[in-house]
Amino acid sequence: MNEKKRPKAVIVGGSIAGVSCAHSLILAGWDVAVLEKSCAPPTGSPTGAGLGLDPLARTLIGTWIKSHQLLHNTTLPLTFDQNQATDGEKKVSWTVTRDEKFNFRAAYWADLHDLLYNALPPNIFLWGHLFSSFSVCNDKKAVKVKAKVLQTEEIVDVVGDLLVAADGCLSSIRRSFLPDLKLRYAGYCAWRGVLDFSENENSDTIVSIRKAYPDLGRCLYFDLGSSTHIGLYELQRKNLNWIWYINQPEPELKKNSVTMKVTDDMIQKMHQEAEKIWDPALARVIKETKEPFINVIYDSDPLQQLYWDNVVLVGDAAHPTTPHGLRSTNMSLLDAAVLGACLDKWGREKLESALEEYQSIRLPVVAKQALHSRRMGRLKQGLVLETGKTFDLKTANSEDCEELQQKNMPYFADAPLPVGSRYACSTP
Repeated sequence: MNEKKRPKAVIVGGSIAGVSCAHSLILAGWDVAVLEKSCAPPTGSPTGAGLGLDPLARTLIGTWIKSHQLLHNTTLPLTFDQNQATDGEKKVSWTVTRDEKFNFRAAYWADLHDLLYNALPPNIFLWGHLFSSFSVCNDKKAVKVKAKVLQTEEIVDVVGDLLVAADGCLSSIRRSFLPDLKLRYAGYCAWRGVLDFSENENSDTIVSIRKAYPDLGRCLYFDLGSSTHIGLYELQRKNLNWIWYINQPEPELKKNSVTMKVTDDMIQKMHQEAEKIWDPALARVIKETKEPFINVIYDSDPLQQLYWDNVVLVGDAAHPTTPHGLRSTNMSLLDAAVLGACLDKWGREKLESALEEYQSIRLPVVAKQALHSRRMGRLKQGLVLETGKTFDLKTANSEDCEELQQKNMPYFADAPLPVGSRYACSTP
């Protein structure tokens, strides 16, 4: 009857990083409460984003949802990583580098979130709770989080032993510790969209795009033009995911979001540019995509620490990263696993030791990965590199082109986990 009280974590943010931390901390013996400003679980949308999962990330997910098959059934293989060049004037393309042992899988963001969320115990998510502020108790043994219940406008307190900041690249929790940290604009924005062709898979557009990109359904394509590039791959349920990066001055964001609102005129001009630059089949895919949107691309220089007292950063709050290395989701999943394993190892009584080990394991990895992803973006966009030079497909040799491959990412296949953790024992 003298059972020890279970420690409790308050997780701010219910995206992939937050829901993954909920799984990992529950396995470590913690109670969790997840504060999420959205009023209900995501249901997906025409503008939903795709992502790529590496083998380690898939192993972690399988541990949490208790079924590798469920994940397999909601993803498609990305066996190949292919970079090719397109001559916009002549409308011809050629392969510059290809990795045939890529071994990722493509997923819809909403599908992955759904799998992870539905595998959690009920009632741990506090939907419609907008984070307001937090305070750490004088003895450093508890943290109190204030949130507004959007439905009632009521302000509530949620108290825990640990605050996990999973509140994204614009993290307000991170800002409280690093008020002078500024996100770095990458120099380009990205038009994004998903074309649903489930009802017209034999249309001229789909027949043409499969002819131009014959390995769709198992290949991650990067098509490089002059000072621009586009990523293309297939998702489950007959969907094509594309993301097109365009060099431009930094736009002004009006809300606390990196997604811009677009107008019909902006979309029309984008369609006209696509016709000038890309293969006609790809231009048609872009034109037929409903509700394309723009992400402004940011990252930051690596942080020097990931925790303060009993507050810890995970996911994009810990390492704002450009998307070129397919790292953001994979980094978030591994953050969650390492954090949970460290808490399991050290226990509530040695919380500082647990957070110190989490930081010592993750900081070197995420710092190198974020900087490498930055370099990959600048390579493919023809922007000036740290050497003062730019990457030019017209003069690049085969060795230069090898730099475009995803497998050059630091810790690509061997990111460290705490010794003796359940994850370290189950990884391939």
